[in-house]
Amino acid sequence: VQLQASGGGLVQAGGSLRLSCAASGITPFINIMGWYRQSPGKEREMVADITGGARANYADSVKGRFTISSDASKTLYLQMNSLKPEDTAVYYCNARSDVFRSLNYWGKGTLVTVSS
Repeated sequence: VQLQASGGGLVQAGGSLRLSCAASGITPFINIMGWYRQSPGKEREMVADITGGARANYADSVKGRFTISSDASKTLYLQMNSLKPEDTAVYYCNARSDVFRSLNYWGKGTLVTVSS
């Protein structure tokens, strides 16, 4: 499995960015894809994930501002609106199975910087 995230950058507070994660080698056992983020000095945290391409789950801090989606090619997206400086982090794409725990893959991160 390979995951390639893109779309990060520098944006002013209140602005928007759309992250993409191109996935390849995804097997039917992998049924959850998601976005995580990590800020300096903090642990990696879940931002949003989507199960079976349909059921989305969000961290409280991003509810109402971020939208996760995927398409038939297994490309994963994260639309981020009303960005805040505290959203600044490296964002990582993840693909995993909720049955076979060893099937857990990470892509290289993409940096999102929100200026105040």
